[in-house]
Amino acid sequence: MKIIRSLLLMLLPLLTYAQGDSIDLRFGVDGLASRQVSLLFVGDLMQHQAQIDAALQTDGSYDYGHCFSLVSERIRQADIAIGNLEVTLGGKPYYGYPQFSAPDEYLYAMKEAGFDILATANNHSLDRRRRGLERTLTLIDSAGLASLGTYRNAEDRARRYPLMVEKNGIRIALLCATYGTNGITATPPNKVNSLDRSELAADIEAAHVMHPDAIIAIVHWGNEYQQQPTTEQRDLAYWLIAQGVDHVIGSHPHVIQPIEMIPNTEYPTHHAIVYSLGNYVSNMSIAHGDVGLCVELTLEKIGPATRLKSLEPHLVWTERATWSRTGDFRIIPEDSIPTDLLPTTKTRMIQAIEAERNLLKLGIKKQK
Repeated sequence: MKIIRSLLLMLLPLLTYAQGDSIDLRFGVDGLASRQVSLLFVGDLMQHQAQIDAALQTDGSYDYGHCFSLVSERIRQADIAIGNLEVTLGGKPYYGYPQFSAPDEYLYAMKEAGFDILATANNHSLDRRRRGLERTLTLIDSAGLASLGTYRNAEDRARRYPLMVEKNGIRIALLCATYGTNGITATPPNKVNSLDRSELAADIEAAHVMHPDAIIAIVHWGNEYQQQPTTEQRDLAYWLIAQGVDHVIGSHPHVIQPIEMIPNTEYPTHHAIVYSLGNYVSNMSIAHGDVGLCVELTLEKIGPATRLKSLEPHLVWTERATWSRTGDFRIIPEDSIPTDLLPTTKTRMIQAIEAERNLLKLGIKKQK
């Protein structure tokens, strides 16, 4: 079987660039059935105080439908949509930076928009300590979404992690961990997954035991506001791939960082490293903080071989309340600019998107 698998994989063509910004890694073997699955990863789902205030209704409830109205179609089209939940759902009082607790309606809007999985291991996981961690998990469970990265106790983690998802006959093991939690220690028996290599190695081994077709690691790392990955990020990404992780998706810097394609050492195919997706929605006023990266990975399984068929990056821009006709926040995709934008806001968006598009063109690297 190993010989047959090797021969099949040797037929896979090398990385090619498709039209537009998509990176295409097409392969196929005549006579074998092909299965595909698409995974959409988006960046930091933030809730600063201005966002909370803008969503507040006269009856005391909160409405986030406007926020996701222009991106929900793309989210729903993906087989699996995954976002980084960089807030707790710790209950009232709702509060933004520096210790986040978002209204419950924010989660329900994510569910309505089409998200399937929320990554919860990040530096704000413990903003509301034990109550915040556990209440966040309870609400995510009650909404019918999956989560990974934080756990009530060891038994909860053993049952849920690594997170195995299966779609269209393709099994994907998801891992998630963070560099830290802003100096706050988890209250026993709570657990927040760490980027400690011994812990990661054990989790990768546990994922392999589950016999997935692919392993994807979602990692919270790097330096905030820096558009290039650190040496530590690169070292950890290469180490993860050497341990058997297929693709690495990063967050935390709040700005976009490059995408890198690493060749498989055994077969002519590639691993994707997305160093930072940036913010999906926020009220951050930092340079480059209003543009986010969404990455759609399409995996294809032919016979025993499962490899990346394509990687398609999409950019989004956050229209803030102060720039909006409606006084609300809205995520706007680069390829669907609404007609109701204020002229100055439209100019701001186009300039911001163009700057990040240039970064991606320069930053998408194929290692020889």
